[in-house]
Amino acid sequence: MLPGISIKPLKRMPDERGSFTEVFRKDWKELLDNDTVSQANLSITFPGIIRAWHRHIRGQTDYFLALKGTIKIGVYDEKTGELDEIVSSGQNLQVVRVPGHYWHGFKAVGDEQVMLLYFTTNLYESTNPDEERKAWNDPALIPKSINGKKRRPAGRQSLGLESCPPQMRRILNENSCYRRIRVYRKQLL
Repeated sequence: MLPGISIKPLKRMPDERGSFTEVFRKDWKELLDNDTVSQANLSITFPGIIRAWHRHIRGQTDYFLALKGTIKIGVYDEKTGELDEIVSSGQNLQVVRVPGHYWHGFKAVGDEQVMLLYFTTNLYESTNPDEERKAWNDPALIPKSINGKKRRPAGRQSLGLESCPPQMRRILNENSCYRRIRVYRKQLL
């Protein structure tokens, strides 16, 4: 895991009325370190949508909590070429801390809308946002390792199209972008 990223599993306490879950506490030092949360935001994302890549240049840290649906969070360190992928869902509540200097974003996976509550350490300034953006398929963001596992050299990678169902093979063959093929292939596995 990249330095500064942390995951705090949340405890759901069910009873005959439903359930109760503490989602954020200022005394969670193992998660917050010395951060102070300044703002909370709610994002609704349709299935299959990718919201990536961006980073914060003025020291913001983000805390993600998927309340409904499932997301795959990507955090990329351009200095080392390492990519960490973290799956988070409303079924298995957890807060994921992402230092803003890393490129980061997420994809809504599955077939339901995602409801994402996220907390930030800086207030959002619409006239001067603390964001630098790149397209989700930017060729400069190709990882050397994913979740600590080294990737094979590009010429030796197999896309594994032979094992795909025919309809997926057709989609993959029509799509010339390697990053999209990799995303579809991961969904099959």
